[in-house]
Amino acid sequence: MLTVLDASAVRRWCHAAADALAAHRNEINDLNVYPIADGDAGTNLAHTLRSAAEAVSGDRSAGAGSVLQAMAQGAVFGAQGNSGGIISQLLCGFAQAFADLIEGDGQALVAGLRAASDAAYAAVPAPVEGTMLTVLRAAAEVAEQLLASDSAAELATLIRAGADAAEAALRRTPDQLEVLARAGVVDAGGRGVVVLLDELAAVITGQPAARGPIRPVARNRAALEIAREAGSAEFGYEVQYLLHAGEDAVSTLKATLAELGDSLLVAGTGSGLYNVHVHVNDVGAAIEAGIEAGRPHRITVVRFADQIAAEPAADVRTGVALVAIAPGEGLSELLRSEGVSVIEAGGLSVERVLAGLLDTGAGQLILLPNSLEYGGLAEQAAELAREQGLQVAVVPTKSPLQAMAAVAVHDDGRRFEDNVIAVAEAAAATRFAEVSIAEADSITYAGRCSAGDVLGLIDGEVVEIGQDITAMGISLVSRLVAAGGELVTVLAGADPAAGQAAQAIERYLRERHPLVEVTGLAGGQPHCPLLIGVE
Repeated sequence: MLTVLDASAVRRWCHAAADALAAHRNEINDLNVYPIADGDAGTNLAHTLRSAAEAVSGDRSAGAGSVLQAMAQGAVFGAQGNSGGIISQLLCGFAQAFADLIEGDGQALVAGLRAASDAAYAAVPAPVEGTMLTVLRAAAEVAEQLLASDSAAELATLIRAGADAAEAALRRTPDQLEVLARAGVVDAGGRGVVVLLDELAAVITGQPAARGPIRPVARNRAALEIAREAGSAEFGYEVQYLLHAGEDAVSTLKATLAELGDSLLVAGTGSGLYNVHVHVNDVGAAIEAGIEAGRPHRITVVRFADQIAAEPAADVRTGVALVAIAPGEGLSELLRSEGVSVIEAGGLSVERVLAGLLDTGAGQLILLPNSLEYGGLAEQAAELAREQGLQVAVVPTKSPLQAMAAVAVHDDGRRFEDNVIAVAEAAAATRFAEVSIAEADSITYAGRCSAGDVLGLIDGEVVEIGQDITAMGISLVSRLVAAGGELVTVLAGADPAAGQAAQAIERYLRERHPLVEVTGLAGGQPHCPLLIGVE
């Protein structure tokens, strides 16, 4: 659990939020009836945060404030739609509150929530309650009240209280906005705010975000059609562009666009770059106003009639994909080279696994967790994917070696059910061992071990304790081969000694078991010097 929010934590939040919004994209799209029922709020939010994540990936700043500034600038640059523009201003407010801070405590976090709320409200000329603005303000107010009553409140307590308040406010949005009540949904943008704050809470507390998706509570098709006709009925086009301009010129631009249309949002970074969004009938006038103010570019125009004529088409997903969770770059590359979609194990969450499943574009998926540790996450993500109409089977692999055996028999040409059976049988037939290093004193099935001892595990259980990686690897492979097997695979981890140990095991097998085929590969797994599989 974190006591301060530093640069590393901000980066983790940014990437986790981008993954989570991608995972919740379809859910949020399905809630989207205000300000226009075009079913793209989730897509817009996901695109906006992905742009922020790309900006953060290229930033090497050491301070939380600097990373937040990069995150905010990336969001403004990539903001799509009204919801994307507002979320970018939320991030700009956060960045402003942290300013030059290397790290922020609870007071900085609360100041960030308040600044985020104020910036979001300021970006909208005519704020409407029952929207993402209301949800964000609720988080700020509750966090402020908690800090006022307890000045020593911990960072984790404050963000959890703020996120819970946001979720409660989201549930109340149908009571505040009639169009939501008619359609039986909560506000789509507000749901995005809850996802964003939940991911920040997960980074700070170290506990995965646990809220499930929010589905329409009483989806009324006739009322939804009324909402579609009522939403922004006076204006037929959405105009959006990036604008380089001075502050005075932007003030004039806001006044001009406010006369031309509604749903106006001008989101800025404080560096002369603005993302302009407005609903109008006179597209040319909206663009000309931007030209008079400065230099517009990346201009997009959407005709609402093209979107509202029918329900948004569901994603068309076809084909079968094999998806694996993998520790280490080397192992990831090995699996990708075999056509497997890989989810990196670092900082894993349900949302990241779900995003990995959705990103394949496939309708049928076989998920390989490759560790007892990730089995629960895999099952939760699979269930969420099934709720979105995908067919997902989790094959409970306990080691990446079992995944590699599964890959070898995977065949898109089979019926999905038969393919799952073949993959599961191949994985189950692969016995596996690993050499690891004890991180602390402990009691194992093989006796007491001390921190730094070399542990030998077979099928996940400690069977031997020693001091040398090579000797342990040879002992384990000898045990496995003695029980039968024709193919041995040895994956060397990131430890420099692992490569030499893997070579020694290969020599041992060729000398003592010449009929056994052995393959040595660079797995690059960070916490396990050797992984050994026998088929």
